[in-house]
Amino acid sequence: MPSTTTAPETDPSKTVVEEITGWLRLYSDGTVERLTPPGAEPFTVTVPPYTEPRNGVTVHDSIVGSLPQLLRASLTTKLDVAGIVSVFLPLAPEHRLPAAIDAGHAALLWLRDVACGEDENNNGAAHHLDPAVERLRDEADFARVFLIGDSSGGNLVHLVAAHAAAKDDGAGADLHPVRLAGGVLLNPGFAREDKSRSELENPPSLFLTEEMVDKLLALGVPLGMNKDSPYTSPSLAAEAVARLHMPPMLLMVAEKDLLHDPQVEYGEAMARVGKTVETVVSRGAVAHVFYLNFFAVESDPLTAERTRELIDTIKTFIDRY
Repeated sequence: MPSTTTAPETDPSKTVVEEITGWLRLYSDGTVERLTPPGAEPFTVTVPPYTEPRNGVTVHDSIVGSLPQLLRASLTTKLDVAGIVSVFLPLAPEHRLPAAIDAGHAALLWLRDVACGEDENNNGAAHHLDPAVERLRDEADFARVFLIGDSSGGNLVHLVAAHAAAKDDGAGADLHPVRLAGGVLLNPGFAREDKSRSELENPPSLFLTEEMVDKLLALGVPLGMNKDSPYTSPSLAAEAVARLHMPPMLLMVAEKDLLHDPQVEYGEAMARVGKTVETVVSRGAVAHVFYLNFFAVESDPLTAERTRELIDTIKTFIDRY
């Protein structure tokens, strides 16, 4: 588990070696203090699982086999899919990439085992599926699995799909009967060392500042790398998958996102290497992951409308594939 603390540090022997204002402090002994900036508290609360339906949705947690990894399944959702499986990812900088990619692939292998009627407990021994997992097995179409993620999770959609494609070499044997039908990148965290025009001209938002772009990405990539790596550079990410069989991608971009330009560049670069990417821009004064600000969704007509459009676009993409 990550060596993380949420309380203010008072040990005088520790010094802060890196800080992202309001969000994170990295100390000289390697420990990390995760913070919550003023006004962001409602967006950082972890919702516990629940089995009594809320708006037709139930939430269940499950441990993945012998790995200390937690999956969360949400059953029956607004996207008209059988379920959404969320992966509790290892966090950087304690666990830099490719740790999160490996966790994403482990979740796909877990889905494969579920589809085959198998599951594992923490000792690696097969046992009967719990009711929530059994329901997922019975209702899900494992030949139509979609990856979806926002911000840096959008990068992971690309990276996990690439990892799966590289292991399968187009044959699909590693994940069978699971098939990746598509990926949805919501305001992904692509960026280069040379700042784009949108980074220089678009205003910061609650969920993304110039400091966060510079420092969070640097803390997430492997040591010795920077933003000009296949993990974050839009052109290098595309070049790395040129010979791989990638699923079609839906790329959602917000017009006032600091990372608008490198996101669009990613779509263009993927098209140049022959990949299918549909780029849709949410127009107007909407910034990075605007749809997560539920206060704005409830009070601002533009944010509400763009959020509805985003959900409809995702549904249409899923229905197409």
